[in-house]
Amino acid sequence: MTEVTLGIDIGGTNSVIGLVNKEGGILAQTKVSTGDFPEVPDYVDAVCAAIDGLMDQAGDVELKGIGIGAPNGNYYNGTIEYAPNLVWDGIVPLVELFGARYPVPVVVTNDANAAAMGEMIYGGAKGMKNFIVLTLGTGLGSGIVVNGDVVYGHTGFAGEIGHTIVEPFGRDCGCGREGCLENYVSATGIIRTIQEIFADRRDDSTLRQLPQSELTSKAIAEAALDGDDLAIEAFERTAETLALSIVNSVAFSSPQAIFLFGGLANAGDLIFEPTRKHVNDMIQNIFENTFEILPSGLKESDAAVLGASALAWNELDK
Repeated sequence: MTEVTLGIDIGGTNSVIGLVNKEGGILAQTKVSTGDFPEVPDYVDAVCAAIDGLMDQAGDVELKGIGIGAPNGNYYNGTIEYAPNLVWDGIVPLVELFGARYPVPVVVTNDANAAAMGEMIYGGAKGMKNFIVLTLGTGLGSGIVVNGDVVYGHTGFAGEIGHTIVEPFGRDCGCGREGCLENYVSATGIIRTIQEIFADRRDDSTLRQLPQSELTSKAIAEAALDGDDLAIEAFERTAETLALSIVNSVAFSSPQAIFLFGGLANAGDLIFEPTRKHVNDMIQNIFENTFEILPSGLKESDAAVLGASALAWNELDK
């Protein structure tokens, strides 16, 4: 009988659910539409039905634990708390609800912390005890691992590097403040940057001709690869801000590596090379050559489920 954990990644549109063995093999996987279930008990019923179907599909397996990655997931309380992008209001007691259905350990945290755990168990951080994962998607998520443990802090919400302020009184943020990192270093952040460059400079750019709906981080990356000066400048500004955040993060946690993951990281050398250059220019001398800036070791399409399942393996190891 194969021992497995279940990973549940809860997104605003869909929840991805998968059974994963200790080697990181996904034995069975499915989706449930999160938005179709405005009542939490109905959502739990639907997910549990999907889990039972996966168990039948996988065959001779033993479920050892359940890990859940979700926006505003609180590891200490086993809850989702006031997640703005989910259909449920207030506090959702996920660990209690799923624990009542399955007699195994259930653990929840936010999606970026789950990504960090997945990196440590299955990805590029295998064997590392001190590292940071930055997920550069629509926003900027982060998972900080120190001495082999995810940093949760006093409240369970520590490690939100995306909401450290890099530009006082800068761009408006969805959190209600101004100048947060994720508004500058993310897929949406680089779009705002290129729009500011358009206003400041008169240079020709193929991006100027695109309708708003087609001005994406991918389009900016493609333009930069084609030699578009304004697109290259957008990546340069983004990398400099990212480097500043990395230098500050290194000062408080001294990681072995910083892993970049998600849409903006898929731009490859366009973001990695200038980021490394600016980090080298700014880093304190005692931290020179003590860490690397690396791409994630996880396949993006599998990362969410692997991260959530890794939470459960890690909990079992404790």
